[in-house]
Amino acid sequence: MPEPITEQGQRVLALWQGSWVAAFAVGLLVWGLIVWSIIFHRKRSEQLPPQVRYNMPIEALYTVLPIVVIAVLFYFTARDQTYLLETDEKADANIEVVAFQWSWEFNYLDQSKAEAAEAAGGDEDADPEILFSEVGTPDQMPTLVLREGDVVHFDLHSPDVIHSFWIPAFAFKLDVVPGHDNEFQVKVNEGTAGTYMGRCAELCGADHTRMLFQVEVMEPDEYDAWYAEQQEAAEAEQAEQAAAEAGAEGGEQQGDAEASTEGEGGQAEGAGTEGADEEAQGQDASDGGEQDAAARDEESEEEEAGR
Repeated sequence: MPEPITEQGQRVLALWQGSWVAAFAVGLLVWGLIVWSIIFHRKRSEQLPPQVRYNMPIEALYTVLPIVVIAVLFYFTARDQTYLLETDEKADANIEVVAFQWSWEFNYLDQSKAEAAEAAGGDEDADPEILFSEVGTPDQMPTLVLREGDVVHFDLHSPDVIHSFWIPAFAFKLDVVPGHDNEFQVKVNEGTAGTYMGRCAELCGADHTRMLFQVEVMEPDEYDAWYAEQQEAAEAEQAEQAAAEAGAEGGEQQGDAEASTEGEGGQAEGAGTEGADEEAQGQDASDGGEQDAAARDEESEEEEAGR
């Protein structure tokens, strides 16, 4: 196994080595008994050895001994598993790992999801703030950047199928399950600056083998400079996006105002046209009334002349 770069990885390595020592001890015992039986109980004559129905001490030994071995292995495994999944220590960095078909997204958070939920009064839907992100593709591996000596908290999330977040240098991997976010944290050892590989350890689809990423462990000064640069870039991008949204919103408001002005002008013009039509109709009616009166006067004069 590669030399682990985390404190938790050292515990895993110790458990692995202890398991192999126990396995070799049991193997040596079994092979020793086999060789002893071959040598000291080989056939010496045609005389049949004494026949017994059972040997109580031997039967008790090969029943109790496996139970003891399994109990000891179970104890150390359960103890180390509890230690590896502890997340009580305050983390120096909080990272959300999003595994998707077929690459990775690393979101650097201001706090863990558990802390965000606790701050929101137990609201499990409360999300921490994303400071900046690193998103990869099957053709472009993303890079997970860590600092020496940091306690790093990982929140694991998958939007599609089951993946497995595995960094061999951590000597640890954990499944990324849709609908059930997992978490763990590690303490990166001092003097481990360098580049390491990570991958998905769960068959997740056609491009499973391309779900690769790099882990770059930096010295504190180098990491701080990189972190500040990433934050500045993210803030500049957010400011640019906010300005674009504000400009688009202002354009929409101006368009609405122009449309409203045009509508009011059209209504005024329509009202003026209607008034002019009514005036023309009134003038026509007045002219018609005068013509009728003149015609009646002429008829009256003709009647008087006839008399």
